[in-house]
Amino acid sequence: MTLPMSDPTAWTTMNNLGMAPMGIAGQPILPDFDPALGMMTGIPPITPMMPGLGIVPPPIPPDMPVVKEIIHCKSCTLFPPNPNLPPPATRERPPGCKTVFVGGLPENGTEQIIVEVFEQCGEIIAIRKSKKNFCHIRFTEEYMVDKALYLSGYRIRLGSSTDKKDTGRLHVDFAQARDDLYEWECKQRMLAREERHRRRLEEERFRPPSPPPVVHYSDHECSVVAEKLKDDSKFSEAVQTLLTWIERGEVNRRSANNFYSMIQSANSHVRRLVNEKATHEKDMEEAKEKFKQALSGILIQFEQIVAVYHSASKQKAWDHFTKAQRKNISVWCKQAEEIRNIHNDELMGIRREEEMEMSDDEIEETTQTKETEESALVSQAEALKEENDSLRWQLDAYRNEVELLKQEQGKTNREDDPDKEQQVKLLQQALQGMQQHLLKVQDEYKKKEAELEKVKDEKLQAEKMLESLKEKEEGSASRLCASSQESEYPLEKTLNSSPVQSEREALLVGIISTFLHVHPFGASIEYICSYLQRLDNKLTSSTISHSLILALRKICTNDVESLMGRLQHTFKQEMTGVGASLEKRWKFCGFEGLKLT
Repeated sequence: MTLPMSDPTAWTTMNNLGMAPMGIAGQPILPDFDPALGMMTGIPPITPMMPGLGIVPPPIPPDMPVVKEIIHCKSCTLFPPNPNLPPPATRERPPGCKTVFVGGLPENGTEQIIVEVFEQCGEIIAIRKSKKNFCHIRFTEEYMVDKALYLSGYRIRLGSSTDKKDTGRLHVDFAQARDDLYEWECKQRMLAREERHRRRLEEERFRPPSPPPVVHYSDHECSVVAEKLKDDSKFSEAVQTLLTWIERGEVNRRSANNFYSMIQSANSHVRRLVNEKATHEKDMEEAKEKFKQALSGILIQFEQIVAVYHSASKQKAWDHFTKAQRKNISVWCKQAEEIRNIHNDELMGIRREEEMEMSDDEIEETTQTKETEESALVSQAEALKEENDSLRWQLDAYRNEVELLKQEQGKTNREDDPDKEQQVKLLQQALQGMQQHLLKVQDEYKKKEAELEKVKDEKLQAEKMLESLKEKEEGSASRLCASSQESEYPLEKTLNSSPVQSEREALLVGIISTFLHVHPFGASIEYICSYLQRLDNKLTSSTISHSLILALRKICTNDVESLMGRLQHTFKQEMTGVGASLEKRWKFCGFEGLKLT
């Protein structure tokens, strides 16, 4: 392609490129054109090492000119344009285009010559020729239009004549046709229908199955549903059926009793659900108890492990270990103590919660008993109300039946229908019995209402007593707070002979003794003070008294150590460790002090 234009070999055929020539008469202009791929096939591979490239030719660069062949036909000859010239301009391709515009035809060109030239592009449906040297050609397929555009720019010559009337330059371009647009729209609609059908099939495949239809009401189906309501495994299905029947309006005078019995059986299922909930709560309480026992066992084992570490840290065993072994033992000991403290705090928290629940239960015992009695009376009153309503509905039903019978009796002679008179008498007797029963129920209901009012009055009195008790507790707490505040000042009115000089110190002694009793191997003064500070941060005025909170605040290590040093019969200080690991530990010896005193 880089050879000069004067070189005769520059315009040679495509044999130089390794392609078959296309200028032989009677052969198609292009190689086998695949309409599905929209490209040429059957071209031998350019690189023999890659035979797979023979299916689709490599893309041609846009700046590389395409070499075209001379095309010989029976009546005319087509000469290719200069490859260095730019390609002919074309308009935008209309959708579904199968028609081309062909201009630049010779004046002496006939329809037979047009067919002879463009028949090699594909099957022609119609040709519309004009007197002004142009025509429109419609093909059967869209890919044939691309083959026809390949001929744009060729110079045509009829025979061997050089007359202007026998020569011309072809210009092939896309043309708009209503038939092409209509066929394209029909094809697009067909594709859209196929896509909708495919999507519908996909949606139906992934759509969840619809619930089974509910059968219509009948006596047989009613008995089946009533049996299912008594079975726990089929209760949900039966309740759904009952709900559907009621919403449909299947309840009438004839079927009201059946529906009432089914509703009553559904109400009895509530007791089963309550019992099931109670069993689950019991299982949960048992699981909590097991967890607490397991946690206490783990804590005991941790205490044993920490005791092993401490015994190994004593001098008679510690001197025989190497430096690395001593380091590992000290690290393990610290880790075990930290884990033990975490588990201990967790167990103490569980016990504290249980104590709080027990205290709440003790306070609310009286109110709960009264509330249970009141709830029992309320439930009885509600049950009586329901029975009263059901009897009233039955009474209305009987009255309606009696009125219907009276109307029928008025229409016919009483002498001719003795059976109806008997039925009326029976119904009247039943009505009298129902009325008597209704009066009894009303009397019981009034009695229950009177009892309920009495219970309410007792409840109000109990609430007043509780409020008075709360006020008394608040007054005592304020007194304790005042006394604790007075104990903080240096001028205290206490006895000089006793080692505990204020209420604050007494509270601290109780907390420290409880803490050291849980730690039988003792604890350092820093550990004790940190525990007191954490206790101050965790507790609030709702859990302990205000005086204890004031006692825990402003804790000083020297004050705590001096207080414990004064109580020699209650607390004892020991030295543990050797050398750099020497540590002072305080232990609780109150029980030993009781024996000595």
